[in-house]
Amino acid sequence: MTEFNAYQPDNDTLHRYLFQQKAVRGEWVRLNRTFEETLNTHHYPKAVQNLLGEMLVATSLLTATLKFEGDITVQIQGDGPLKLALVNGNHQLQLRALARVEGEIADDSSLQQMIGKAVLVISINPKQGERYQGIVELSKATISECLQDYFERSEQLKTALFIKTGEFEGKPVAAGMLLQIMPDGSGSVDDLEHLQMLTHTVKAMELFALPAEELLYRLYHEETVELFNPSAVSFHCGCSAERSGAALLLIDDDEIDEILHEHNGSIDMQCECCGTHYFFNKHAIEQLKQNSNCA
Repeated sequence: MTEFNAYQPDNDTLHRYLFQQKAVRGEWVRLNRTFEETLNTHHYPKAVQNLLGEMLVATSLLTATLKFEGDITVQIQGDGPLKLALVNGNHQLQLRALARVEGEIADDSSLQQMIGKAVLVISINPKQGERYQGIVELSKATISECLQDYFERSEQLKTALFIKTGEFEGKPVAAGMLLQIMPDGSGSVDDLEHLQMLTHTVKAMELFALPAEELLYRLYHEETVELFNPSAVSFHCGCSAERSGAALLLIDDDEIDEILHEHNGSIDMQCECCGTHYFFNKHAIEQLKQNSNCA
C-alpha cells in the first residue's frame, strides 16, 4: 500500500532532473502554499481556481528554464466571462497571479467556455537584454496543450507538460512535470515520446504527495535519472504603497478630486494579486506629487 506524505504547506519545491542516456531534461514542481495564498483573498469560481493552479505550475516550470535574471509572464486574454488570467514568475521562482471575471462561470466549465475566443501571451523579460513576446491562439482544450503548441512554434523545442490540480487533505494543491528535448539538438523525438508514455501514467496524488526520489523511480525505474537539488517556490506579490501611489498619479487631478469626494476623502487602492489595501487621502496624494516632482 502506498504511503503518501502528509500535506506540508511550506513544501513548495521544484526539482530538475536529467535522463543521462537520453538528451531529455525534466522538471517537477509542487505548489501548496503558493497556490493557497493566490486564492486566499479572492472568490474565484472553481474552474478559474483550477486554471490559475495550472498556470502557476506551468509558469514555474517555464521560469525554471531561464538562464538569466528576469521574469516570465503567462497570460490569457479572451472574450468569454474570464477576460484575463495572468501569472508572473521570476528567476527566483517567486510567483503571483490574478484573474478578471465578468459573468457567471460554472464549476465544470471547460477552458473554451471560460475564455471564448482568446490568445495566450508569453512575455520574457530579462533584466538585461531584449524583451520577447510570443502570442498564439488558444485553440487547444487545455493550457498544457496550448503551451506545448507554443514551444513547438516559437522555440522549436519538443516539450511535454503534465499538470494536475485538486485538493489534498482539504487544501488546494497544484503540481506538474515538464519534459523537454535538450536545446543543443542532441535529443530525439522518439526518446521524448517514450518518456511521455511513462509520465502519462502518473496519478494526481503521486504528484501531490510523493517525495521526488520515489516519484521518479516509479515513473522511470528503467532509466538512469540524475536528480538535482531542489529549489524553493513561493508566492511573492511585490506590491507596495509606492507602486500604488505611482499608479494613482496617472489619474487626472479632477478625477482624483471626484473620487476623494465620493469616498469620504480617502482612495482605496487594492492590489489585484494579493488583496492588500493602500489608502491615500488628499494630504498623501499631495505628498506623492511633491516627491514625484523632486525625483
